[in-house]
Amino acid sequence: MSHYPYRPTRIFKMAAYDLDEQEKLGDLKAWWAQYGNYVTAIFVVAALAIAGAQGWKWWQNKQSVEASTLYFALSEAAGKNEMPKLKDALAQLLEKYAGTAYAPRGALLAAKASFDAGDLASAKTQLDWVVANSKEDELKSIARLRLATVLLDQKQYDAALAALDGKHSESFAGLFLDMKGDVFALQGKTADAKTAYEAALAKLDPKGGQKQYTQLKLDSVSGAGTAPSVAPAVAAPAAPAEGAKK
Repeated sequence: MSHYPYRPTRIFKMAAYDLDEQEKLGDLKAWWAQYGNYVTAIFVVAALAIAGAQGWKWWQNKQSVEASTLYFALSEAAGKNEMPKLKDALAQLLEKYAGTAYAPRGALLAAKASFDAGDLASAKTQLDWVVANSKEDELKSIARLRLATVLLDQKQYDAALAALDGKHSESFAGLFLDMKGDVFALQGKTADAKTAYEAALAKLDPKGGQKQYTQLKLDSVSGAGTAPSVAPAVAAPAAPAEGAKK
């Protein structure tokens, strides 16, 4: 009985707590009724974004693996000079996996094989594809330089100069000027060839073998005026690493 005076106080406190909790619960229900749909939408969008990112990564990896298989089949066909197999592998690579890093490299490799086989029309088509579709400036520069070589072989001098006037990486500037000198020399434009070779020498790597070769061509047009032979094409780029992205 000694505790009786405290019981009403305890009951009042509990009632107050219950009322406070009910008010908070009511506020929460009201807030959810107003904003619940937005919160749910945010969670759904976030979940979809995460799932989409994971799905996209999986799809890209799958594309890269399948493209690499075709690329190495193309490379093997080029090494064995099996042009039908090469063209079949390239067609599949460009049709199904054009967005991968393997596609432009495959087209460059096929273009070289076609050029070596004397199929200049196919080489031109393959190089045009790289120029139009590659997302890598270095590969586009290589393709333009090789395209100029093909056009030069076809005696399409104006078209070759147009290809060399296209956008290219600064690291290729010396090679582009050297090739312009070749075009001018074959056209009999000795003064223009000399100017192009001199400009090329200023851009080329002093320690590289190309600079010595360009100097020989400059000496040739400056002296007897004999048209020089065309410079060899730049080396093919290495295949992208496994899992290469678009």
